[in-house]
Amino acid sequence: MKTQFKVILALLALALATLACDLPAIPGLNGPLYQDNFDGFDQTWGTGSDSDSTVEYADGGLQFKVHKSLYFVWSTPNDEDYSEVHIEVTAKNNSADDNAAFGIICHQGIPDSNLYYGAITPNGQYAIVKGVVALDDEVLSNGGEWGDSDKISQGAASYRIGMDCGAGTLTLYVDGQQVASVQDASYSSGTVALFAWTDEEENGAEVTFDDFVITKLENK
Repeated sequence: MKTQFKVILALLALALATLACDLPAIPGLNGPLYQDNFDGFDQTWGTGSDSDSTVEYADGGLQFKVHKSLYFVWSTPNDEDYSEVHIEVTAKNNSADDNAAFGIICHQGIPDSNLYYGAITPNGQYAIVKGVVALDDEVLSNGGEWGDSDKISQGAASYRIGMDCGAGTLTLYVDGQQVASVQDASYSSGTVALFAWTDEEENGAEVTFDDFVITKLENK
């Protein structure tokens, strides 16, 4: 896994409606601001397909397939700006490449390459990253490099990924355990999204997201 990288951004169509599904609130946090179990009744996330990637409702979730190496694709549920939020999603991994990355985007602004994202890989690596328009993405965690964590089970069938996106603090969780936390105040609000990214191997990333929820961070 490269310590820093400049990804090719492929933005799918944005949907404006929201969906409220019956998922439990996360302990210790307020009630959901938005949630989706991708049951297909009200398909609000951006979907599409071309020679480089596919995002579609499939296998009971929102499925990402990335066919091109070093390619980054995301989808978002709406155009609403969120601040001071906790985001969680289950990622079911079927990637051929252990270095394929996937996770959560938050505080995405205008232009849309101004953002934060929390990423993990099936080989146990992680990063909290800042994107800045016209610059290489900056890894904020682990001294500016992708890190290894024994809290990320290698080769697991699925991962529960969480991310706190506060005013100046970003925290990444995997399966209920904190993996990393960083301080950065460049962005304080923005849209949210899910993403998948391939490393050197083509057709390497395949992940299906399920049980997505956004809740408001409690005041501490």
